[in-house]
Amino acid sequence: MASQFKALANPVRLKLFEELTRCCKVGEVCDMQRCVGELAQVVDIAASTLSHHLKTLHQAGLIEMQRAGKNMMCRVDMKVLEALSDYFKKLPNKEII
Repeated sequence: MASQFKALANPVRLKLFEELTRCCKVGEVCDMQRCVGELAQVVDIAASTLSHHLKTLHQAGLIEMQRAGKNMMCRVDMKVLEALSDYFKKLPNKEII
């Protein structure tokens, strides 16, 4: 989990991850894929920088990437969302005084 949180600690990567999970709900099948070109418009950064951020998310196991012709498609593995959700549900619920 630490590597996933580290990857999401960057504001650009967090924004990309949020964009890919926008329609997804934990426990439901979500097959939303976005091509890298679409994601580039969301964050407005250089292609090489976007590639680096997507690679980091992929290496952390947060997204899947697959080539479709000339396009690289990205999506979130629903198991990742479930694992993140389970992690936060298991945290002790302490009152703040």
